[in-house]
Amino acid sequence: MKDPPLILIVDDQQDNRNLLTMRLSAHGYDTAEAVDGEDAIEKATDLSPDLILLDVMMPKLDGFEVCRRLRMDPILPFIPVVLVTARSNTEDMVQGLEAGANDYLTKPVDTIALIARVRSMLRTKALHDEVQSWNKELEKRVNQQIGQIERFNRLRRFLPRQVAEEIISVGDDSAILKNRRADIVVLFADLRGFSAFTEASDPQIVLEALNVFHNCAGPLIERHQGTLERFLGDGIVVLFNAPLRARDPTGQAVTFASELHDAVANALGPFQKEGSSLGLGIGIAKGETTIGCIGFEGRFDYAAIGEVPNLAARLCEHARAAETLVDASVVEALGTSKKTRFLRDQEFKGLTGTVPVFQLLS
Repeated sequence: MKDPPLILIVDDQQDNRNLLTMRLSAHGYDTAEAVDGEDAIEKATDLSPDLILLDVMMPKLDGFEVCRRLRMDPILPFIPVVLVTARSNTEDMVQGLEAGANDYLTKPVDTIALIARVRSMLRTKALHDEVQSWNKELEKRVNQQIGQIERFNRLRRFLPRQVAEEIISVGDDSAILKNRRADIVVLFADLRGFSAFTEASDPQIVLEALNVFHNCAGPLIERHQGTLERFLGDGIVVLFNAPLRARDPTGQAVTFASELHDAVANALGPFQKEGSSLGLGIGIAKGETTIGCIGFEGRFDYAAIGEVPNLAARLCEHARAAETLVDASVVEALGTSKKTRFLRDQEFKGLTGTVPVFQLLS
């Protein structure tokens, strides 16, 4: 509400307008004037007064119609309306209130009654404005919370909960998820024997086995702060050291691989049967590669692109059940913390030259 409050006086008689203006000005109120119904609507839209004193009998539009139009305009804020007229019968009062007026004064207007009505209506306006302010602030906070939830859910599609929460707390996921080059560790894990298992099993059993595998992987990804890049049906791709830096990405990756082997072996026990046994093969590679968001509007994924993920995928393809194959960069980063065994130099499709292949030992 304005300070001092602005009161719009609507009356087709100049003397009436002058009288009301004088009485209101004496009590510290600002006033504006309108000479008929159409002028009243225009002034109310332009000035957004805190109160309207509205005559009923006017040319063009009477006070009842002006009141109806003001109340039907969704753009206008709430403005109290007091009808001021010589018509004092009950039917007119009811008609005015039904048209949307808040109160009714009869002419000749008593000054004490006028000021009492004005103060009462302005208190109502002040309370309404305060409530509207609260509602806007509440709406703003709700929208902010919804935005945070949407961002969190988007990030949680491929990030551990604690990482997603950290990004939300920072408030700028665009900087963290931007496209860049980084030294990361990429892990591919894939079920061996799954095609034969699918052919020999009921579809419901197949899906149950897949869910068991993913339910084993999910908590371990969270525990070791990996980033789930994507599901591959009977496989997964997990990144370490992206998008946030990890204290020991190689150590976290190989520990995750070891624990995933144990968890999957135990969980898939009930699904093993003659001719269609299931096992897990894992490939891990380390090096600098391109990371960032790819996709289209409405669907973006965080991904690693380049030779490192390709090598991890090839190592996974050649890993036997319950075996983890790693490249030389992983072995170098591990040092003496984990035991590995050199297997062979091997050529892989899509990669130049031969690659030293190592087996991670339990």
